[in-house]
Amino acid sequence: MSRANPEVTFAVMAKAPLPGVAKTRLIPALGADGAARLQARFIAATVETALAAGTVTLWAAPDDRHAIFQQFAGRARVAPQSDGDIGARMLAAAAAPDGPVVIVGTDCPALTAAHLHTAAELLREGVDVVINPTDDGGYALIGLNRPEAGLFTDMTWSTPTVMAETRRRLARLNLSWREPARLWDVDTPDDLDRMRAANLAHLLAA
Repeated sequence: MSRANPEVTFAVMAKAPLPGVAKTRLIPALGADGAARLQARFIAATVETALAAGTVTLWAAPDDRHAIFQQFAGRARVAPQSDGDIGARMLAAAAAPDGPVVIVGTDCPALTAAHLHTAAELLREGVDVVINPTDDGGYALIGLNRPEAGLFTDMTWSTPTVMAETRRRLARLNLSWREPARLWDVDTPDDLDRMRAANLAHLLAA
């Protein structure tokens, strides 16, 4: 595509569904194996959603050899995440393509291709950053027209203040941004009931 209408790529940040490591806060409700199965389903659903929106890189941790990642190798670029905290890894994902990128995790089953299309279109229109906050104070999606280290370094991640701090940094860096949708993550047993209420119970099937 031309610079006037650049291709927006989609980066999925995913952790392997290892029992006892994946979705640990859900282990009391699902058990270690059940939490890992849910993580695997979340990864597959998120990658399929991203593929429906465009070109995808699946950034895998701790490496890219797990079968859950390799099943997408023919349809998406699969690569290991970089070292460092989640901020460093997202910054590396933002810097990898030559053009705009939309970065998502795998904890938001309510994310749709429409959310990704909206983010991509806003980036093409020239907005610096697109971000979809979540109810827990973080965000499920961040899109950038160029890498912005100031949004990712020295951040206290996995806290209720991430989105508020990100807004402060966006303003301080004089970046334009939009928040086209508010979403929700699945992190705790209470969130499983929200999934059922949102017609996402098929992801919970044994």
